[in-house]
Amino acid sequence: MTDLSHLAVEGAEIAVRVTPKASRDRILVEDDTIRVYVTTLPEDGKANKAVVKLLSKALGVPKTRLDLIRGATSRDKVFRIV
Repeated sequence: MTDLSHLAVEGAEIAVRVTPKASRDRILVEDDTIRVYVTTLPEDGKANKAVVKLLSKALGVPKTRLDLIRGATSRDKVFRIV
């Protein structure tokens, strides 16, 4: 599991690139880009929920502290830590 706890600052905005229907759930950091791969389908918000679950675990914060502020239906998303 990728450790992103150094980014877990209240008010911080975290941009991620999401790939749904991946072979396994994982987070990679490539060239200062956070890529989140989830196995779920991008329907009815299921992929977004899976991304929140993975990100919260990597950041070491509860899921309720992550707000999706941009990109609900896009592959490029921005989360804010509250």
